[in-house]
Amino acid sequence: MPTERKFTLRQNGATASILCAGLALGCGLAAIPETVQAQTIVAQIGVASEYVGKGLGKSDGDPSVNASVEVSHGDVYANVFVSTAKLSQGSDAEIVSTVGWRPEAAGYSFDFSATNRDLPGTRAGIDANFWEYQASIGRQLGPVNAKARISYSPDSFAATREAWWYELVGTVSAGPKTKVSASIADRTADGGAEYAAWNVGVKHKLTQKLAMDVRWYDTDSHAYGENYEGRLVGALTYQF
Repeated sequence: MPTERKFTLRQNGATASILCAGLALGCGLAAIPETVQAQTIVAQIGVASEYVGKGLGKSDGDPSVNASVEVSHGDVYANVFVSTAKLSQGSDAEIVSTVGWRPEAAGYSFDFSATNRDLPGTRAGIDANFWEYQASIGRQLGPVNAKARISYSPDSFAATREAWWYELVGTVSAGPKTKVSASIADRTADGGAEYAAWNVGVKHKLTQKLAMDVRWYDTDSHAYGENYEGRLVGALTYQF
């Protein structure tokens, strides 16, 4: 691994693209009436000390930038999330597009969705576009907001075929602007890495639109490589 890491817009063209997309998005949202925007559109831009997905470092220890937008109508929603990345297969970004349904019934919240993941920059011959299908159920249990999530991909990234992700998440309010959360998850895969992952952290709203998250991520499979090792990640997000 290189001993010196640099993160500049020149080195990563995806960074500039995401920043431009985020600025354009912000200008577009500013033209939408506030009442309509609050009801149907949520968008944000962010920066993190490292991009993490499913418990793993996905930007080779470098900072990342991201942008997202979600449009909803009742319980139905669609969103797109884009982040810079740096994977060994050459990927320099990840684009996550999701459509889903979030109903509530008998005190439970549900979320059923289909997600397409695409990793631009991946070397030719590597499968870098795949689908995931997810279901989750949540409920308030005393002070804890508890959620269980299952995700399935019939043909995952690169040489991985079927892959499952099982996760339990618990969140507790530590004040009007602060939430503490933790999760534990397990990944099984046909032709890919299998591991357990967990994280614990604090999210605090600095202002009405600006939030900070500080979180520790780790897995039980450090032998797989550096991106499976424990890491402390800080992130800032600004919501339009």
